[in-house]
Amino acid sequence: MEKIRFIGTGCILSCLFLSFSAMAESQRVYLFGVVPQFAVQQTVETWQPVLDELEIISGLQFQFHPSPSIPEFEKQFQEGKFDFAYMNPYHAIVASHEQGYIPLIRDLSRQLYGILVVRNDSSLQSVEELAGKTVAFPSPNALGAALIPRAEFSRTYRIQVNELYVKSHSSVYLNVLLGKASAGGGVQRTLSLQPRRIRDQLRVLYKTPRVASHPVVSHPRVTDTVKEQFRSAFIELADSKKGRGLLERIPMKVPGSTSLNDYAPIRSMGLEEFYVR
Repeated sequence: MEKIRFIGTGCILSCLFLSFSAMAESQRVYLFGVVPQFAVQQTVETWQPVLDELEIISGLQFQFHPSPSIPEFEKQFQEGKFDFAYMNPYHAIVASHEQGYIPLIRDLSRQLYGILVVRNDSSLQSVEELAGKTVAFPSPNALGAALIPRAEFSRTYRIQVNELYVKSHSSVYLNVLLGKASAGGGVQRTLSLQPRRIRDQLRVLYKTPRVASHPVVSHPRVTDTVKEQFRSAFIELADSKKGRGLLERIPMKVPGSTSLNDYAPIRSMGLEEFYVR
């Protein structure tokens, strides 16, 4: 009898432990980071409503931690600061190697490609003509906006440019428009989101090869249960009109599961030579 009571007590304690663990997970606040392609305020206006809806669907709690610049964002994820983060594909490879971050979600409906823009009235018609000229970039490691173009300048076009780093995609386009740079690196979606008065005065000179789109990744300290709660909630968000509207602003039209395998082609590009630490 004593043995039966002991086993029963053990079961109760085990159930209580699991219950407390689940409660602790639901009450924990997960730090969420986003690669800053725009000014901080615009990034907050885009992502905070998404996180608010994800909290309602998943029952998890998030704290949005906007980074003032891409280099600062890189420093933070390389230190493992974020529980979840939205980052460019090459960042995901670096984050996986250095901290064990795991890609969870990406937009399955599109691929990422970088662009170089010039003013509409510019005489430049080819990448080769940028030799010796000033080209604006948001940061050295912005994949489509800087990392791939810089590699292409060196390997494919055999040219050198004067690199001007201006912290965000929006600043790149403004510097080109104001004539402070002959060309600038960005991605199609950030150009499309610029005010018409800016967008309509720029033209695309060059497009990079296409790769899988930006993922949302999770740190290995996040439990598998929470990862699946987050993944399911993100996908479910696209089921409502309100949710689709919020995701459109990222943009992430068709969120779906992803893994490091989707980013394997980027490894073969040999971009580590141009990645700045």
